Amino acid sequence: MFRQSTLKSALIVFTLFFGAYLTLPTVLGPQVVRTLSAYLPSFMVPKGSVKLGLDLQGGVHVMLEVDRAGLNRDLVRQLQEDVRRVLRNERVAPTGGIVAQNRGVAVRILDADGRRRVLPKLQELAQPISNAILGQTGQRNLEVVDQGDGLVTLTITDAEINDKIGRAVNQSIEIFRKRLDPEGVKEPVIQRQGLDRIVVQMPGASNSKDITDVLQPGKLEFRMVAEPGAPAAEIEQLPSVDDGGQPLAVERRVLVRGEDLISAEPGFDQRTSEPVVNFRFNVRGAQAFAAATTANVGKPFAIILDNRIISAPRIISPITQGQGQISGRFTVEAANRLAILLRSGALPASFTLVEERTVGPGLGRDSIEAAKLASTVSAVAIIAFSIATYGIFGVIALVALVANVMLIFALMSALGSTLTLPGIAGIVLTVAMAVDSNVLIYERIREEQAAGRGAALALDAGFTRALATILDANITTFLAGAILYLVGTGAIKGFAVTLCLGIVTTIFTAFTLTRIMVAAWYRWFKPKVVPI
Repeated sequence: MFRQSTLKSALIVFTLFFGAYLTLPTVLGPQVVRTLSAYLPSFMVPKGSVKLGLDLQGGVHVMLEVDRAGLNRDLVRQLQEDVRRVLRNERVAPTGGIVAQNRGVAVRILDADGRRRVLPKLQELAQPISNAILGQTGQRNLEVVDQGDGLVTLTITDAEINDKIGRAVNQSIEIFRKRLDPEGVKEPVIQRQGLDRIVVQMPGASNSKDITDVLQPGKLEFRMVAEPGAPAAEIEQLPSVDDGGQPLAVERRVLVRGEDLISAEPGFDQRTSEPVVNFRFNVRGAQAFAAATTANVGKPFAIILDNRIISAPRIISPITQGQGQISGRFTVEAANRLAILLRSGALPASFTLVEERTVGPGLGRDSIEAAKLASTVSAVAIIAFSIATYGIFGVIALVALVANVMLIFALMSALGSTLTLPGIAGIVLTVAMAVDSNVLIYERIREEQAAGRGAALALDAGFTRALATILDANITTFLAGAILYLVGTGAIKGFAVTLCLGIVTTIFTAFTLTRIMVAAWYRWFKPKVVPI
């Protein structure tokens, strides 16, 4: 007999109700969900909803690329500090200083005994590069070579630069998320593209400058203003915001870095009522800042953000409490933006702007209206075809089709997916595949009945023997969608997500929901012949 177990039927019904529950925020909208939250326990109100992508509601699209040259300069500067530390610890004086080169540094040590002691220490700076998945790769970050005549070169390897770029991109994605969505409600799309690029999409935003300002490096440093007569090798000329971009000489030595900040909040100066940023250091930063301000009372020091001097106050008295104030003729918005930059931490690398565009909401509305029209026309055609061809079985297929689309949105809500225009195309394709699956089942039932089988045997054979064909077609398509998701970016991923989710729900509805409804129809009417 063509039957469906009670337990399996109950599980299917529960799955459908749970899917409908997950789609409530998408169907009802956030305002209704917030209203329900005020009257119902939090666990009873679903939180996730399907978000509209940039192409549907408009917004800002920005593509950033790691500044390789800047990253290389930072690595060379850090390598200089490491070599200087080794030489200082071994009490060895180089001839001609530590010379920065394009991809490393060179140091000449004419004293043979000193070179013999220093060379092993310099070679210890060459560390193996490790990967979180593969472990140690067998490659090293440096090549240390004794060139003869007392010259030793340390060259940064390509593997080290690529490793630093990859790590910088991964860290920057999380920093960007903290800056753009500190409250966790705007839900920006931030994803890696290739080795050294990041795509940032902020649906609903209208001003790209507000986005790009927040994506600045946020590298904060406290240095002393250079005194007259300081050695040229120990000073650096940086533009000053207060002086209209005029350069000011500051020491290369960094007193305290932004990494030692534990808080940064916008506020107002009690004397001038101007917007400022109040900051507080951790223990290490507080101690370093206290020592620096105690030793330099009466001298000016520079507060440097992204290699621009935003303020250069004079130290009136030692600052020992580990907290202070940054002023610089800020607006309220600028002070708030700077506080967000400092709280989220500096980027591990600088980025250059590759692409920037604003998508108006009008384009999204046009896309939605076009999608509605296409969906309406296709729905009417499917309904007419299904009922005209298969009668009551066509109605059953349509019910399963509606449940199929509902489950797609339920899974997207649970996963926090974003619906884009290509994603809608994936859903439309899924609808066609779902109808095709039912057509295969019904045609198989028709063939079994034409071969002389009774109604129950024809129904059971139709579902059972169509399974292999439907699974083969859908698994092949699922693999293609998975590959698109893994290697694709942006819109391709949106299409792949809805396609793969739709395949899963199609197999579920075709062999469970459709079967349970056909089984219920058979038990109710007990026909001798299947009217198909």
